[in-house]
Amino acid sequence: MNRPLLRWRQSGSAGRLLAGLAGLVLMFGIWQAAAEIGWLPDRLLPRPSSLPVAWIGEIEGGYWQAAVLDSLSHYTIGLLIGSLLGAALGICAGTLGWLDAGLGGIVRLLRPIPGLAWVPFAILWFGLGSAGAVFVIAISVFWINFYAAHAAVQAVDRDLLEVADAFGHGHFWGRVVKILLPASAPGLLAGFRTGLGQAWMSVVAAELFGVPGIGARMMQASSLLATDLVLIYMLTMALLYAMTDTVFVLIRRRVLAWQN
Repeated sequence: MNRPLLRWRQSGSAGRLLAGLAGLVLMFGIWQAAAEIGWLPDRLLPRPSSLPVAWIGEIEGGYWQAAVLDSLSHYTIGLLIGSLLGAALGICAGTLGWLDAGLGGIVRLLRPIPGLAWVPFAILWFGLGSAGAVFVIAISVFWINFYAAHAAVQAVDRDLLEVADAFGHGHFWGRVVKILLPASAPGLLAGFRTGLGQAWMSVVAAELFGVPGIGARMMQASSLLATDLVLIYMLTMALLYAMTDTVFVLIRRRVLAWQN
C-alpha cells in the first residue's frame, strides 16, 4: 500500500469530516454552475439556490415538521419491530439445527420479495393508517437482521459452547445469554446499522398509499411538479439518516468497548 493512502486512512475523523464537507460543497457548486450556464434547466432539476426559500416555506407552513414527526414515528416503530424479530429468529435458527432446516424453504421463498410488494397486503390487513406503514418498514429490515444474526451466531467459535457446557450453561438460554449474544454482538450490530438505512429507504414506499409523512408529502409535491419540494424531502431523509447513523455509531462504540 502506498504511503499517502496509508497516511490518509490513519488520519483523524476531523480530516475525514472536512473532506466529506468539501465534497458536498463541490457537488452543489457544480450543480449550481450547470444550472446558471443552462446545461441543467430548472424544469428538470431545480438549482440549489432555490431550495432554502422553498424549505423555509415548508417550515413556516408547518408541513415539514408534521411530515418529519409522522415519518419518524413509522420509522422508529417499524425499525424496532423488524430488527428485534429478525435478530431473534436469526439467533434461534443459527443455534437450533432443526429450526434452521425447517426455515430453509420459507426463507428462500420470502426473502427475495421487496417491501414495496407488501403494500397491497398492508392496505388490506391494516387499512390506510400508520400500522400499514410500520408493517412495510418492519418487513423491509426483518431479513437484513435475520441473516446478520444467523451469520454472526454461526461464526461463533464452537469451543466457546463446549466451555459453556462444562460450566453448566449447556441449555439453550444459557448458551444464548452467556456465549452467543456477547460473541456475536459485532455481527448483530452490523445488521442493525444496515437496517437503519434500509428502513429510511422503505419510508417512501410505506407511505405511498396516503399515510401522512415524508413519503406522502413527496408524492403530493411530485404530482404538482414541485421538484424543489421533492428535493427538500429527499435531503431531509438524508439528514435524518446521517443523524440516526451517527447516534448508532456512538452507541455501538460504547457497547463494544470491551473489545478494545
